[in-house]
Amino acid sequence: MASSTNNSAWLWGLAGLGAVLATRAILRNSRNIDFSGKTIIITGGSRGLGLVLARQLAQKGANLAICARDPYELDRAKSELEQLGTCVFTHECDLTKKEDIERFVSATRLELGPVDVLINNAGVIMVTPFDNTTEDDFRDALDTNFWAAYHMIQAVLPDMRSRRAGRIVNVASFGGKVAAPHLSPYVTSKFALVGFSESIRAELKKDGIYVTTICPGLIRTGSPRNAYVKGQHEKEYAWFKIGDSLPGLTTSAEDCAAQIIDACQHGEAERIVTFTAKLGTFLQGLSPNLMAETLTIINDLLPDPSIAGNQRAIGASKETPMSRSVLASLTDEAAEKNNQVPV
Repeated sequence: MASSTNNSAWLWGLAGLGAVLATRAILRNSRNIDFSGKTIIITGGSRGLGLVLARQLAQKGANLAICARDPYELDRAKSELEQLGTCVFTHECDLTKKEDIERFVSATRLELGPVDVLINNAGVIMVTPFDNTTEDDFRDALDTNFWAAYHMIQAVLPDMRSRRAGRIVNVASFGGKVAAPHLSPYVTSKFALVGFSESIRAELKKDGIYVTTICPGLIRTGSPRNAYVKGQHEKEYAWFKIGDSLPGLTTSAEDCAAQIIDACQHGEAERIVTFTAKLGTFLQGLSPNLMAETLTIINDLLPDPSIAGNQRAIGASKETPMSRSVLASLTDEAAEKNNQVPV
């Protein structure tokens, strides 16, 4: 009798799992969109992950609007993307200024038409012990990583609501799920973006707008050279750049971009990219105390604060034989490929 009951429980469990998977497949297919001919804004689309996203969306026939502060960087990106046969609009824009964002969105609308998809990808990162941070470091991180996304969303929402259609992708970070040491301004801003992104999804869905939160782990985009460092500058840059290069802990920008596009295409609520990010997020939810102890051990392995280390430096200005070693070669290759190195 007990055996029969157990068999029935297993059958009901399998049936329930099958129903869940079937429902998920139906929902994914019902939300599917075709990017061909769509107007897509990618902030920070002139280099790194943003440029890789632009390449892949160009191959899908999308019309692209990208922004950055550096006009030369924009010109290089536009020249490359236009060779893929797509329409590309570029705009110089300081995303920390609300008026710049509003001008960018208005200009995109005039040039390409209403915005169908917004990808908030632009971000800044600072690698530093907490003891070497200042209030301005936190404000700057929030201005770019949170408030810029907030203002971009506010700028595109009226059109999306009037057409009852739109996709918004907020590229946050694994650092918005698990607070890694020596990244406190960054993780603070990314936690804010994750919370905001998750909260508005439920409210905007009734307007036909799907909000997707992306939380990548370490991605080989070549970005460390453009990161800010404080504290023991050379040591902070070296550990961050090498960590960004290790094949077992990182994934390519191309793989990450493909996953972001797939999640957007199917209107997913969230996509965590890389196995290590998924594992870390799972462990944080399962046992936050254990994760906190693990992060404490990791912190003990990182450089100590520096009395003379309160000045910011750009990572690329702090290269050493260690950061130029074979351990960081994948990051250097990605930097060359993804427009991270000035010409």
